[in-house]
Amino acid sequence: MAHADKSAPSNPVAAFFKIEGTAIALVFALLVILFMLTAPRAFLGYRVYMSFMANVPPPMIIALGLTLVVVAGEMDLSFPSVVAFASYVFCILYQDYNWTWLALIAALATGTVMGFINGLVVTKLGIPSLIATLAMLFLWGGLLTVISNGASLAIPQIVGDPIQVVFAGRLGPLPVQFFWALGVAVLVWMILNRHRFGESLLFIGDSLKVAKVVGIPIEREKIKLFTLMGLLSAFAGVLLTLETTTYFAQAGMGYLLIVVAAVFIGGTSIFGGSGKIVGTVFGSLIVAIIEAGLVASGVAGFWTRFYIGLVFIVSVTMNAAIEDPDKVPLLKDLRARVKRY
Repeated sequence: MAHADKSAPSNPVAAFFKIEGTAIALVFALLVILFMLTAPRAFLGYRVYMSFMANVPPPMIIALGLTLVVVAGEMDLSFPSVVAFASYVFCILYQDYNWTWLALIAALATGTVMGFINGLVVTKLGIPSLIATLAMLFLWGGLLTVISNGASLAIPQIVGDPIQVVFAGRLGPLPVQFFWALGVAVLVWMILNRHRFGESLLFIGDSLKVAKVVGIPIEREKIKLFTLMGLLSAFAGVLLTLETTTYFAQAGMGYLLIVVAAVFIGGTSIFGGSGKIVGTVFGSLIVAIIEAGLVASGVAGFWTRFYIGLVFIVSVTMNAAIEDPDKVPLLKDLRARVKRY
């Protein structure tokens, strides 16, 4: 009983930090405060927040899909080409045939098929997903360049169209696409934490042997996983197109590093078997606010990746320390020294 009383005061704090995404949300809050101090003219107003809320939905949606992929112990690096391909399909159908909702369906179907093919390449050919999807990144990108002749497209006339208002309009000052991204986050969280498919992914990522023993159809689930990743990447491509009203072949390449960073900054295990959807949301916000904050603070743009890398290390370390301090050798050593003395 005495031991229980002694440990009781620390339990609420420990329980608080065990809530999904708490550590990374704290990092985000500290960054906001830091930029309020270093760039008060920008960060004490609302415009800068509206700006990055308009820019963060596409990479956030992709990162949410990639979180599921990583949970299963896999990787998908083909999404930049899927984003660009979906963007092209939407733009060309709108420009040549004045399609809107049908163009959306066609773009989503294109990404879904591309994801399905990615899944087949990974499962049926037995190529590690990191290598397979890297190859598909170039394959899809090359095919798109051939089809589009390397040309860019602009559809400024879509502004004000119902589909543009629904997916990329403004609700007061708030960008509508940010709410779409949050809706996708809720859906993906439900899939991972409340659906049999998410449970299967956790088993697969934790141990293929255990997954086989409990009867999970591993190949089928992985194909479904990459198909879903293709669908979400295509949706991100359409949102990007509706926001910028343009298509260009390199549309998704700028997301490659920041999406991967958002997933791991958010606390998803690189080894699979564990994922944090809330963490990915805040990880995406962190990457966006670092870019906006550095510009507003007058820091040279080439420092952006340096600070993203720094936050990457700090965030991953904090998550590891909260989940299991013994995973961090420095903390393990400090605890051992404290016990000795």
